[in-house]
Amino acid sequence: MASLREPPNEQAILNIYESMRSELSQIYSNITDLEMQVSEHSLVVNAIQPLDQSRKCFRMIGGVLVERTIKEVLPAVHRNKEGLEEVVRKLYETLEKKKKDMTEFEGKYKIRLRKQDESKEEGGSNKKEGNAQGVLVGAASTSQ
Repeated sequence: MASLREPPNEQAILNIYESMRSELSQIYSNITDLEMQVSEHSLVVNAIQPLDQSRKCFRMIGGVLVERTIKEVLPAVHRNKEGLEEVVRKLYETLEKKKKDMTEFEGKYKIRLRKQDESKEEGGSNKKEGNAQGVLVGAASTSQ
């Protein structure tokens, strides 16, 4: 956790928790985007690898389309693909660490996620939850 101090109240705990959930969501999004790029690089490699190496091909470099040969472009596409795969591996490592931190945070502050079914049934037998210790967090789309 970045902060060494204890959060002052339940709202601060909730804000920290929501921030952690948002960060996890952003990492998932980045992984998805990068995996799509790796897939696109694989398609390009598979399409141009069997072709004549002296054949012309075009490559986008910094918004400029340049003419090269397949022999020149193929190694660069391979390097880019390997670099993207390495970034994805590191993001997965970061994701696992963040998920572990979040689980520890949930345990420390007794955070439970309210299921959508539970929130609809509020009224009868679920009134006992008011006596429980900890922080109850609603669904991600629900604003607190």
